[in-house]
Amino acid sequence: MPWMDALSVIALALPVASAVPSLVLGRTRARGAARASIAAVAASLLLWCALLLRHLVTGALPPPSLAGHVLPLLLDPLGLALALVISGISLVVHVYALNYMADEPGYGRFFGLLDLMTAALLLLVTSGDLVILIAAWLLVGQLLFFLLGEDRSRVSAGRYAFWTFIANRVGDVSLVAGALLLWRGYGSWQLPVLFARIAEHPGVQLGGVAILPLAGLLVASAGFVRSAQFPLHVWLPYTMDGPTPVSALMHAGIVNAGGFLLNRFAPLFVHVPLVLHLCFMVGLVTALVGSALMLTQNDVKKSLGYSTMGQMGFMIMECGVGAFSLAVYHLIAHGLFKATMFLNSGAAIGQARKHDGVPPDDIYTFVVEHRPVSGARLPWLLAALITVLVPLLMLGMSHWLVAADFFHRQGAVVLLFFGWVTGAQMFFSIYKLPSENPWRLMILLLLSMLVVVAGYTLVGHVFEEFLYPDAAMRDALYAAAGINLVAFDLMSVLLALVLVGAWLVIFYAQSLDLQGRRGSLWNAIYLNLYALFSRELYVVDVVARFARFMVRAATRLNLALRWT
Repeated sequence: MPWMDALSVIALALPVASAVPSLVLGRTRARGAARASIAAVAASLLLWCALLLRHLVTGALPPPSLAGHVLPLLLDPLGLALALVISGISLVVHVYALNYMADEPGYGRFFGLLDLMTAALLLLVTSGDLVILIAAWLLVGQLLFFLLGEDRSRVSAGRYAFWTFIANRVGDVSLVAGALLLWRGYGSWQLPVLFARIAEHPGVQLGGVAILPLAGLLVASAGFVRSAQFPLHVWLPYTMDGPTPVSALMHAGIVNAGGFLLNRFAPLFVHVPLVLHLCFMVGLVTALVGSALMLTQNDVKKSLGYSTMGQMGFMIMECGVGAFSLAVYHLIAHGLFKATMFLNSGAAIGQARKHDGVPPDDIYTFVVEHRPVSGARLPWLLAALITVLVPLLMLGMSHWLVAADFFHRQGAVVLLFFGWVTGAQMFFSIYKLPSENPWRLMILLLLSMLVVVAGYTLVGHVFEEFLYPDAAMRDALYAAAGINLVAFDLMSVLLALVLVGAWLVIFYAQSLDLQGRRGSLWNAIYLNLYALFSRELYVVDVVARFARFMVRAATRLNLALRWT
């Protein structure tokens, strides 16, 4: 059906077409241009819905090359799903910005840039050619620089937009180098052809050096930079000076580009297990650091920035254990959630300014003020069994009922382990919070967790079959992410001991009130850790000092060569 294939080209062209009047007529008819922009994005969303519905009903996908060979697109389930999410979030951001940005001097220009960003993201996730993918990748970084520096009166916004620009250029060079290696070794820019040749001849060498490991490392590095992995994360939390609609779109779609890139090149990563192991380690460190830094921020949007960094770490870590489809599901869910959080951050701040007094509440007293509250508790032995066993049984049974071979994959076991840690931590916190009716509280918590785990398991497995319908491909990804069985068992036992020991130390310190005693070892450790994380591990200071050094060096070189 050629007319159905043309829908994708029209869906891509609509945001580009609406950007023209916004940029040209923005100063004189800004409001009308903004409404036209919203209508164009809404029409694009409907077209992507039609394409995805067609695939779900008929199982048919358009050919990888549309509009002759002028615009080769790859409309697989991954591209269609992300195109739908991007256009949907972009529409919400457009509607929100209609009134939010009304008093800004660059009102029309902002909507024009927003349209171009939407088109670039759509082209990125649907491109079937390496050249087009790289062009879209570069365009997203350039447009992000313009959007973050939209308010030219704020010096800090321009400075941090420049930080973002420089960081993205590092990832761009890595992606271009990886693409050139793949083209030189396999002789094609077309992604379907390239992946087919990689599957047939994975051991191709160039100058005596294997191509795939180096290309995989370069592609993964590009994903690390765009998804703000530690220590290349500094640009992300410091882009909060940009407009709130830009923050919403960036944290809901642009930062997720790293997870998309790893999924798009999944056929490549099947043959480079060491790169997947690196993804796991980088993602794990980023998730821990981002979550810790989030807890020490006193700025709402900056805290959301570090929260995004932590979630991107989890997403990269999921790719590292072979759960590529789960990473896509994660980035979609996180994108929808984080866009809502950013668009509501202004209302939350305004509400807090109106009502700055916090009413007395047991949960607030316990969590924020760290003061004990009155109430009954469950017997500690029963609470310990519930804390350790119930989350494990829920996660294990739910996955076993859906996929019998789930536990044969090391990556799946790792994900179950982190799910168990999260669930156990929640039960552990609830046990420390007394209640008038602890049995009722625990039953409600058990039912809530059962619903969440069952829903996540079913949706996760269905989504996995949707994105990667080839079972052999799914098994190959999990197998590539596997490590030596003895090392895997030792790692699991060590992590379990560390986490259980940390829970016991925290419980012991709080039960004896060691944290509040002046001069105690625990209090000293707590204060030093808080100081370290409140200064963001001094990474920002190092980057700022390096930036000042580069400016001074450039100034001296400029004077020495008499360029000015």
